[in-house]
Amino acid sequence: MKSNSPLVSINIPVFKCEKYILRCLESVKDQTYKNLEIILVNDQTPDDSMILINTFIKANPDIDIRLIEHSENSGLSVVRNTGIKNSKGEFIYFLDSDDEITSDCIELLVKNALETGAQITIAQNRWINTFDNTTKDNGFPTRAPKKYYDDKLEIFSVYSDGGFPASSWNKLFKKDFIIDNDIYFVPGLFAQDELWFFHLLLKTNTLAIIDDITYLYYLHGESVIFNRKKKNFENFLTILQHFTQAYKNENDEVLKNLIKKKIILFKEMVLIMQWRAMKDKEYLKTNFARMKRMTRLSLFDYFSKDYSTNLKKKNFFQNLPSGIATKLFIWRFER
Repeated sequence: MKSNSPLVSINIPVFKCEKYILRCLESVKDQTYKNLEIILVNDQTPDDSMILINTFIKANPDIDIRLIEHSENSGLSVVRNTGIKNSKGEFIYFLDSDDEITSDCIELLVKNALETGAQITIAQNRWINTFDNTTKDNGFPTRAPKKYYDDKLEIFSVYSDGGFPASSWNKLFKKDFIIDNDIYFVPGLFAQDELWFFHLLLKTNTLAIIDDITYLYYLHGESVIFNRKKKNFENFLTILQHFTQAYKNENDEVLKNLIKKKIILFKEMVLIMQWRAMKDKEYLKTNFARMKRMTRLSLFDYFSKDYSTNLKKKNFFQNLPSGIATKLFIWRFER
């Protein structure tokens, strides 16, 4: 397989992962697909992760592992960018260091990618809850009605409806597609995948989906979804600003409408997540005021068939006076 199959670069960030990194690396070692390189980017981890990694490297001399050291802690966005720039493979796969992949993960994804020629190939995932030892298939669901897309507007339409999970992991990407379109992660963001995937799908012409569960996502006390604080929600507002700028820069009217739809739905998601995590009425009110300055439906849009009645309602409530919008939101959410 190795001589006739394309090289796949598996990118793994290294930062405070001593509890999980060996499990992650063993899952890559166990792959049925063998033409792999592992790109490990050490973001100046302060724990014993590197001791464990160096022991693993010495014990597995036949595995192509490259270790890249950052001179200072730079955050996950920069780590992912470093991985992209140092990947030699035809395909790139992102794997977080606290998760693992099934033994047939890369084989299944590459097989589909070669058959379809897709720029992005998405597989399914399983949540493993370490608190109560339960599992949940498709914790981050793919709700797309088709298994293959070859139209950019259709792809973005499904995405704007929440059809594809916005994570960078559990997807196989053609490296040249990323490089040629100069799509890198924006440094300093905590929700960097969300913005990167948005920028990527603005350029995506072909996308494929497989039904196989290939990624095991571990829920634990350090998981991001359990540790969202005000700085995370400030990042979401920054992402919304990027979305708004993309809307202003876009010339295709159909795509502009889809970006506008994405913005309104993303606003709703951020408001819900913020209230669940913080229960801070004043901060909610502040964010209603800030979001009103971003892209929203015009009066003309309310007479357009391009937007659903449900979306029009969301936009209406988001753009009421901030105090009224906050009270109505809390009433609707808590009733």
